[in-house]
Amino acid sequence: MNKNIVLCGVGGQGIVLASKLLASAAMEKGIPVMSAETIGMAQRGGSVFSHLRMGDDLYSPMIAYGTADLLIGFEPGETVRRIPYLKKGGKIIVSSRSIMPVTAALSGVSYQGERMISYLKDTLADLTVVDTEKACRDIGSSKVLNILLLGAALHSGSLDISEDDIKNEIRKKLPEKFHELNFSALEYVRKNSQQSSR
Repeated sequence: MNKNIVLCGVGGQGIVLASKLLASAAMEKGIPVMSAETIGMAQRGGSVFSHLRMGDDLYSPMIAYGTADLLIGFEPGETVRRIPYLKKGGKIIVSSRSIMPVTAALSGVSYQGERMISYLKDTLADLTVVDTEKACRDIGSSKVLNILLLGAALHSGSLDISEDDIKNEIRKKLPEKFHELNFSALEYVRKNSQQSSR
């Protein structure tokens, strides 16, 4: 069964790495993968999003509007912008932490991430909001945002990829000194997912 996943946020949040970890984990399991990234002004906090498709009979890496099974939002405003990609009944996992987009900063327009989260809650049936600010504080690093959101996606039941699959890719793709930090982020999500489901 094919899976269409959109990852979106702003530059510096680890979106491309998260996409590559998912893609590599899928390929290790023999699942065909196609992907494409739109980087934009990534280094200046600009919009970044990745299309990731898994399954058979894939002819293009680009995901059409209304066909994404899962949208992983690293930033609330960017998540709202990508809602048109989500199919009916699709799932969104979003970070609660907002970052003012470059466009809003340059134009002087006010931007409130809380309003974006409220809009998502009012609009979507299948939404998971991850308190990444608290999680990063508890873990002791802001650099695990992408792994926290990946962990939430793994535990949502939307992917045919396990936590161990992602750990294996972390071991292969990241320097050893970062392994335990990222593993602790996955463990944090797992423990909190178990608690919230009780």
